[in-house]
Amino acid sequence: QVQLEESGGGSVHAGGSLRLACRVSGYRFREPNMAWFRQSPGNEREGVASIDLRGGSEVYADSVKGRFTVSHDKGANILYLQMNNLEPGDSAMYYCAAGNPAIYPWWLLASAYSLWGQGTQVIVSS
Repeated sequence: QVQLEESGGGSVHAGGSLRLACRVSGYRFREPNMAWFRQSPGNEREGVASIDLRGGSEVYADSVKGRFTVSHDKGANILYLQMNNLEPGDSAMYYCAAGNPAIYPWWLLASAYSLWGQGTQVIVSS
């Protein structure tokens, strides 16, 4: 059984940085895409960044472009999200996901992902 486990969340001041990690465990992990989503109270789950594990292509939400970077350590099978210049609006629960979004526009669509972690909290204060 495949499991995703996030870590690295915390509280920072605006302008600070955090690096989230998502460790994949279990056999038979064959999902081609992994992604980071976030959700704050009263809001829908929002796609932040996604990466194609086969070719390395990435996609980002407009709100995080230039500040966040997604990467994948193939050897350790860990997904990372480097978050720089954090803003209070980035505060949310961040989730790691894995799945097979069939087409590029779906890479940041929550319904395209079948495996999810439990989330890690990020709080950015002004």
